[in-house]
Amino acid sequence: MATGVTATIAGCNSIGSTDEADTATRTPDESTATAGQSRDRDSGAPPQGRYADVYEGVSPSIASVAVYTSNGQSAQGSAFAYDERYLVTNEHVITDSDDVYLRFENTGWRSASVVATDVYSDLAVLEAANRPDEVTPLSLVDADPAVGTEVVAIGNPFGYSGSISAGIVSGVDRTLPAANGFSIADAIQTDAAVNPGNSGGPLVTLNGDVVGVVNSGGGDNIGFAISAALVHRVVPALIENGDYDHSYLGVTLTPVTPTIVEANQLSVSEGVYIDQVLDGTPADGVLQGSGGTERVDGVQAPVGGDVVVGMDGTRIPTRQALSTYLALETSPGDSLDVDVVRDGDRQSVTLELGSRPEPGR
Repeated sequence: MATGVTATIAGCNSIGSTDEADTATRTPDESTATAGQSRDRDSGAPPQGRYADVYEGVSPSIASVAVYTSNGQSAQGSAFAYDERYLVTNEHVITDSDDVYLRFENTGWRSASVVATDVYSDLAVLEAANRPDEVTPLSLVDADPAVGTEVVAIGNPFGYSGSISAGIVSGVDRTLPAANGFSIADAIQTDAAVNPGNSGGPLVTLNGDVVGVVNSGGGDNIGFAISAALVHRVVPALIENGDYDHSYLGVTLTPVTPTIVEANQLSVSEGVYIDQVLDGTPADGVLQGSGGTERVDGVQAPVGGDVVVGMDGTRIPTRQALSTYLALETSPGDSLDVDVVRDGDRQSVTLELGSRPEPGR
């Protein structure tokens, strides 16, 4: 299931393109400091502030990632502690790697091994040699954050390790492109600055809880993260089994547009239009794809396909809703009741979900 979102992967800049930046602490002049910025009377230092507090709490658990391949290529990204043994990063950060190294706060580089990867969620699990004792797991939120929630991204943009940028959750339930024309569901959108090297690092609330794994930047003031909800499903399977099977219908989808509504004389104006059913897939013989096209206002629109409006009693108004439901609520082998509008009538059909094909097939 493809998506129209165009995003720039945020974790593939070349190593050595920039060195660590020197940092300096700048304190406000006492005569211009506001009451909220006044110096601590004992230490003479200004108060840290909420962003400094969350950084201090989570930064020891975040690592810079350096990747080298046999053909001489190199890349870098970020990772964070998932539990007492493993770290999480993006699949695209370590893909095709031969050697992976991690550097934690106040440590040198140390080797790491790739435990497992999943290209369809862009998640990967690493294990570090001689992990420092102060590296403690970061907790993941149990539900998508509310739009407007304050968050920070901490990682290794352009090689500047330990960098923090602040913003808000500016959207939820986004879809991102994945391999084979599929999509990553339930992504978190943020206006916190993310750049090459941030990929694989955490997007966290001011309480230090991870809302997502930074994946990409799509332009000015827009970035994306793989949701904690998807991490909760995928990462335990990667650790236990070495892979994760994603539910699969075997269809190509199109949003229900006004043109499709008119061309098909639909009684609904929401849902997901089935444009094509692929041979030999779970949907073959169960769901119905387009049988032709009709011209509406000079535009060719597909006609004859099912419009999915519900799954197992859950309303499906958009492609994003369909992708999220399949990703978070189902597993391969599940029997699924699909509510569709077909030839003007609403009906329910049942199919058994399969597994997505291996990447590259």
